[in-house]
Amino acid sequence: MSDGHEVDRRGFLQCMAWTGTGLLWSVVGGVPRSRAFGPGRAEAQSGESFSFVQISDTHIGFKGAANPDALGTFEAAIARIKALDPKPAFLIHTGDITHAQKPGAFDTVSEALKGVGAERTFYVPGENDVFADGGTEYLNRFAVGGPGRGWQTFDYRGVHFVGLVNVLNFKAGKLGSLGPEQLEWLERDLAPLPSSTPVVVFAHVPLWAVYPEWGWVTDDGTQALGYLKRFGSVTVLNGHIHQIMQKVEGNVTFHTARSTSFPQPAPGVGPGPGPIKVPVEELRGVLGVREVRYAPGQSRLAVVDTSLT
Repeated sequence: MSDGHEVDRRGFLQCMAWTGTGLLWSVVGGVPRSRAFGPGRAEAQSGESFSFVQISDTHIGFKGAANPDALGTFEAAIARIKALDPKPAFLIHTGDITHAQKPGAFDTVSEALKGVGAERTFYVPGENDVFADGGTEYLNRFAVGGPGRGWQTFDYRGVHFVGLVNVLNFKAGKLGSLGPEQLEWLERDLAPLPSSTPVVVFAHVPLWAVYPEWGWVTDDGTQALGYLKRFGSVTVLNGHIHQIMQKVEGNVTFHTARSTSFPQPAPGVGPGPGPIKVPVEELRGVLGVREVRYAPGQSRLAVVDTSLT
């Protein structure tokens, strides 16, 4: 993505924070519309608040030196979510639910997330969830009745949510890709919304150019972001790179999430991406949950990170 807003490697490393896995977002007042939970749109009730959780890259089925017990750290993250007060209204999983679609892994994650007390979990796939069969199992489980191939949209208490799928057609170099059909759908979905509507976008591969040399970018992400620039408040959430980074570009704020399974190297550090091993006693210190309080109309987010130690 070359839109004149890329930062160099030093800038990437400066904006990293080595904490967190899940994201708890609190939306308090100031939103123009509201409704009971579920798809559709309705009028707002001023002053209402809600929270939701983002969890990412659970990689159930992974077994390696970087984490011999990925299921155990996933269960620790679930315990953190269960302890949240107030309870989140819903959860968002931003992909790599499984590690190479290991048998039973989809069931393990979905059943565990049903037990956290939220009304529903929304999913987008990671490349590990689709490459073995082209996405057939994932789509049959999580995308029945939706538009296209798993992309989705819903409104909750005046905030518009969009889930994008950018792993079904990995390009050369393993870049994320949305494709013309999904981009046309996104443009149509956003067109009727007033610019004052807060928008939250979630996907697996970053929409911004975190590190193109490693495929940490969506090749047509710039076009998607072009449709979002007119909105006063846009938050973009993704997984894939297993580390916390932030970027602010106009009214759009980007947040990457840590994995519940294993860390990956900082952009450009080492020969390439992949699981990295840290001392056993340090592993849970680089995995955790993040609580973020978001007030529409404010440009800064209040962030509290809690490790799994």
